[in-house]
Amino acid sequence: MIRIFQLPEYNQLKLSSLHEIENFSEVVRNILWIDLQNPTPEQIREVEEFYNINFPTRQQQEEIETSSRYLENSGVIKINSTFINIIPYSGKIEEHEMSFIITEKTLFTLRYFDSRVISETVKKIKQFPGIFANSVKIFIAILEARTDFDADLMELVSKYVADISKKIPHDNKDEKMILKINEYQDLTMSLREALFDKQRVLSSLHRNEDLMVDSYNRIRIIIKDINSLIEHANFNFTRLEYLQNSFLGLLNIEQNKVIKTFTVASLVFMPPTLIASLYGMNFKFMPELDWVFGYPLAIGLMLISSIAPLAIFKRKKLL
Repeated sequence: MIRIFQLPEYNQLKLSSLHEIENFSEVVRNILWIDLQNPTPEQIREVEEFYNINFPTRQQQEEIETSSRYLENSGVIKINSTFINIIPYSGKIEEHEMSFIITEKTLFTLRYFDSRVISETVKKIKQFPGIFANSVKIFIAILEARTDFDADLMELVSKYVADISKKIPHDNKDEKMILKINEYQDLTMSLREALFDKQRVLSSLHRNEDLMVDSYNRIRIIIKDINSLIEHANFNFTRLEYLQNSFLGLLNIEQNKVIKTFTVASLVFMPPTLIASLYGMNFKFMPELDWVFGYPLAIGLMLISSIAPLAIFKRKKLL
């Protein structure tokens, strides 16, 4: 699908082809933003040929090299950025790539997913059309909405971390808890990497004096917000590491209690077992076997041999 946003009233058109617009060559002068969502190869090719631009392939969108994330050439800026979303109630994450091409007059976006950020940006543009006079300002608005959304995600992660911290002292110490902590660590790292990605893009944009002359202050504010979110992500990650260590420490204590129980059992039953084994030997000459008090003596020795080690170990505070 091709969505077109045009001046003067920011009308939104949803098209299958640019040729559906009458007098497109005249209308094109008023187009500020072309959004390609789940486009067909033919739709991509049509926009590329008309505007003389080149969109990245799906593989190029996912490349992590700096040159693939931000490229500036002859007044045209190409950006690939990662958008992260958390699936409700599961804590699972979805990572999607969105490509931006910024020219002097028009912003082009290419994506293969539904984005709440884009929807919020469109609402903002319709509410305050006067402040979005060029492609750069629309792109900055998308980044602002994305930063706000990242802040919401970070707040959600903080809530998850707080819930885990309350559960650790009370819940059973099983592998599900440690897997949950690892899952949130992965989520926090993904968020932090996405924030670093946006930070690099904004730093590069900030150095472009020609295109960004009217947006320096807004870019600076977004950079500060992203820096704060990165610090928050670092705090969450540190807290998760602490919770992981605490959980493993409590798990170790539980295991030590189990080992201690078996140790005490061995201590109690081993000496009597030795005595019982001794008098269970089938030798012909064993005087105690014919003695009237032989059996009570054996029982007494077994009791003494069980109690004495316990008393000695407790006195030395080894149990």
